Amino acid sequence: MGKGGGCIPSKKKAPTSAPENSDPVSVEGLIPENNATTSSQERVIQEVRKLRVFIVFYSMYGHVESLARCLKKGVDSIEGVEGVLYRVPETLPEEVLQLMKASQKDDQVPLISAAEKLVEADGLLFGFPTRYGSMAAQMKAFFDSTGQLWREQKLAGVPAGFFVSTGTQGGGQETTALVQDLEYMSSLTLELVLGVFVFKGWTAITQLVHHGMLYVPIGYSFGAGMFDMDSIRGGSPYGAGVFAGDGTRQGSETELALAEYQGKYMATIVKKLAQKS
Repeated sequence: MGKGGGCIPSKKKAPTSAPENSDPVSVEGLIPENNATTSSQERVIQEVRKLRVFIVFYSMYGHVESLARCLKKGVDSIEGVEGVLYRVPETLPEEVLQLMKASQKDDQVPLISAAEKLVEADGLLFGFPTRYGSMAAQMKAFFDSTGQLWREQKLAGVPAGFFVSTGTQGGGQETTALVQDLEYMSSLTLELVLGVFVFKGWTAITQLVHHGMLYVPIGYSFGAGMFDMDSIRGGSPYGAGVFAGDGTRQGSETELALAEYQGKYMATIVKKLAQKS
């Protein structure tokens, strides 16, 4: 490129005057750099602002928390989405927790003391242990505190899912029946008495239904791991799960992998919904 030629004009070369009949140049046309800078700044802001999936859980002995951390790992693996851990408030006094030999809580996981915090999430995953086939009272108390959000339907349209921990294989890993007609109530009550895990998922799902949230189960999309019969495995089409046994059993490799997969799955759904909105 010769001196004074090409893309950069020479300083010694007199500027060429515009033709007399040319149209006037608009002011906006003289500052394309500013527009480009603004667009660049907007793109940076959009890239910094990640979609957030709140992973809200209650864990007495650490089993649900182990699933929650795997879920977060899965969420964080999807570009543009991050998982945020929250613990719901405890309802039992400290002396009772000590008698029950409950695990120490990790102070790095913040309490979600105000239900209104949920409106900041792009997706929600709720985790809890089961108590006689239903969610733990601590989680139910938290859901009960969302009345104002329900009244204003602030969570309508937000995708949400569940993950659980149970002591036994028949303790509530999945819902075997969803109540669709009152005539089934007596048979469902009998099933509950006989130990069939009926009401855990049903009572959980109703929380989402009344809020207008979008229930996102994982189905059998996990693949071959969902059909493995060679070892004991928690989890179901409804979501990740772990068998705690007497409390000493920890989540297996497959159970933790399923939890991580659920996190990825939810993050993918959240991202797709955000792109279409």
